[in-house]
Amino acid sequence: MRKRILIALLVFLTATTMVFAQGVAEPKAKSNSLEIFSWWTAGGEADGLQAMVDVFNKKYPDIEIINATVAGGAGTNAKAVLATRMQGGNPPDAFQVHAGHELIDTWVVADFMEPITFILEDNGWMDKFPADVIDIISYKGEVYSIPVNIHRSNVMWYSPSLFKKFNLKVPNTIEEFFKVAEVFKANGIPALALGDNESWTETHLLESVILANTGAEKYRSLWQGKVSWNDSQVRKGLSDYAKMMAYTNRDHAALANMDAAGYVAEGKAAMNVMGDWAAGYYYSQGFKQGLDWDWAPAPGTKGNFIMLSDSFGLAKNAPNRDNVIKWLALCASKEGQDAFNPIKGSIPSRIDGDRSKYDAYLNAAMNDFATNAIVPSVAHGAAISEPWLTRINDIMSVFTTELNVDKAMKEFQAASDRYAPKN
Repeated sequence: MRKRILIALLVFLTATTMVFAQGVAEPKAKSNSLEIFSWWTAGGEADGLQAMVDVFNKKYPDIEIINATVAGGAGTNAKAVLATRMQGGNPPDAFQVHAGHELIDTWVVADFMEPITFILEDNGWMDKFPADVIDIISYKGEVYSIPVNIHRSNVMWYSPSLFKKFNLKVPNTIEEFFKVAEVFKANGIPALALGDNESWTETHLLESVILANTGAEKYRSLWQGKVSWNDSQVRKGLSDYAKMMAYTNRDHAALANMDAAGYVAEGKAAMNVMGDWAAGYYYSQGFKQGLDWDWAPAPGTKGNFIMLSDSFGLAKNAPNRDNVIKWLALCASKEGQDAFNPIKGSIPSRIDGDRSKYDAYLNAAMNDFATNAIVPSVAHGAAISEPWLTRINDIMSVFTTELNVDKAMKEFQAASDRYAPKN
């Protein structure tokens, strides 16, 4: 316990030091400014944010933008700094947060946020977002964040050349996955590339495997605490995950998530289950779709879309409230989302994006987003609270090593009993 506390303290101090070094820890509210706090520090994410800021600057040239970014994978450092600022009464004007339970359970339930339903209603935009998305961003009938984008979790990236070499069809089901995996294994090729030097990637894979076994409704109910982890379909998901580990690359514990995606494009592994930011990585590295890589829904999840979203909300004591409202309206607008998402490598959360601005993969993702059952991502904060997710990631670290289904099932159930909402 002492070791865990010391590690947590070190992470916090490191993150805080980074922010002071960047000059964003204690921004001074100005009479007509807007601080945008995010972890979009590099590549397409930073460029996408700048594109949206450029649109905002044209609309409101007199408002000074303070672009406050904190580096760190999946916002780990940014969340630590945000917690300090929120609890200290010094919130950013607008801050990035994963839509869903990450925002709601952390800040909405604790009464730090204002509802912003009026932004969508006043602009006539409530019907421009899928009902399932509105449900994910709402609490007690009020919307609390504007989702600026949508990423998809349940994507399987695969090597067309390797499938062609062994005359194999891309698997649609879990059973088909294991059949082709046996062929690749027999030829000394990892069937499933995994990069789990951070445990969230294990949780990311697990959510797709569970969905493949349960379907959308039971998946939702599991993360609401309404379905037991001893349910036969849920246990089957855990067993399938454990079985998959026999087909992964031996160096998976040393790799980052995009390293594993790269293995597929380089022909070093056949498949990888990762979010669709992998497509942005492939484009940035010059890999060609259809030649070096291609995609399909994760086996068994066709017709379902595991979503995660970056969003912005309105803190109750935001220093420049009126400017935040202007920013949130831009985030919710077609113009703002079509400026940001083609560069970020994500799709708009609205259903009326300009398709001509998006590449082949993103257009396919937009088709599925409009027609599939939409369920929230666990690994990326949409389905469960931050403390629950932390515990899930801890369990996954051990489970991936020990592959003890019974032990993992009991620990997952204990976590659900502790953290699931009590209805």
